[in-house]
Amino acid sequence: MQVVADRAFTSRSTLQRIEAGDHRVGMGIYAAVMHALGLLDGLGEVADWRRDAFGQALATAELPKRVRPRR
Repeated sequence: MQVVADRAFTSRSTLQRIEAGDHRVGMGIYAAVMHALGLLDGLGEVADWRRDAFGQALATAELPKRVRPRR
C-alpha cells in the first residue's frame, strides 16, 4: 500500500479513505491513484458520452422540439 501511496504522491491514510469510499477525497487524488495502478486509461471510458445511453436519452429529452428563427 505504501508503494501505491508513494507513486500517487499521497498518504496511506488517503488510500484507506479511498478504499472506504470516503466522498471527500478529491478527483485528482483518484486520478493519481489510478495512474499509479496503471488504470488511468479506464477513466476516459467512464466519461465517454458515446457509451452512456441513459445520458444521451436525457440530453435528447432536453432539446427543444422545434426551433423557430427570430424575426
